[in-house]
Amino acid sequence: MALFAKQQLQQQQQQQQQLQQQQQHHPQQQQKQQQHQQQHQQQQQHQHQQQHQHQHQQQQQQQQQQQQQQQQQQQQQQQLPASANAIRVASAE
Repeated sequence: MALFAKQQLQQQQQQQQQLQQQQQHHPQQQQKQQQHQQQHQQQQQHQHQQQHQHQHQQQQQQQQQQQQQQQQQQQQQQQLPASANAIRVASAE
């Protein structure tokens, strides 16, 4: 997949260089066409990666969320005894 994306990038860079040579007389038109090509190419790559890696990405996200939840629970457990001790000390005084 990475090789395929690199080949597309190289091809598009060559196309942009040709556009610059052909359209030096009209710089505004040249910029608009370049932007349009870039957007089109990014969309193609994005769809292509989604088809192959979508399931894998979902699994990773779920694992990360579970880890975050566990960390939050641990922090809460540590904080509870500390606040309880503070109340005991205050009431003892």
